[in-house]
Amino acid sequence: MSKRISPWGLVAEFPSSAALLRAIERSRAEGYEVMDAFSPYPIEEISEALGHHHSRLPLLVLIGATIGGLAGFGLQYWTSVIDYPLNVGGRPLNSIIAFLPVIFECTILFGALTAVFGMLALNGLPRPHHPVFNSSRFALASQGAFFLAIEARDPTFSISATPELMVELGASHVEVVDD
Repeated sequence: MSKRISPWGLVAEFPSSAALLRAIERSRAEGYEVMDAFSPYPIEEISEALGHHHSRLPLLVLIGATIGGLAGFGLQYWTSVIDYPLNVGGRPLNSIIAFLPVIFECTILFGALTAVFGMLALNGLPRPHHPVFNSSRFALASQGAFFLAIEARDPTFSISATPELMVELGASHVEVVDD
């Protein structure tokens, strides 16, 4: 019994960045949502055309930094007031001013670690092999070609209609990619 290979999606090659942007806009107008674009250099308009507007990463970093600050304060409070209270010169045990350097450092540490691991998690990394690498022409993405990938999990994706749309939009090469 052989294992059935399902398509991951479709990869379409376009001759220029302008053609790629037009294809993205038209694909979005047709109802496609789960897609990504690849180009040999950064193009500012691509992320907006794809609908990537906001990231949850800043909120995650804020939450991580807040937890870090509270953890730093909790550590200082527990060691200075509860576990090992040491009265030096009649100063208060719970001195927030003395706690500030550790609170600040813990805030920065937790925020930075949340940024790194949050970015990795939100980007789905590490991912040693992406299905677009199965495309025979995808190596050209770093050499001057522009690609639009539409995933099969998109509700509008059709194994017959989507390639026809890409050819209509000016794709020079269209390939269905297996997972």
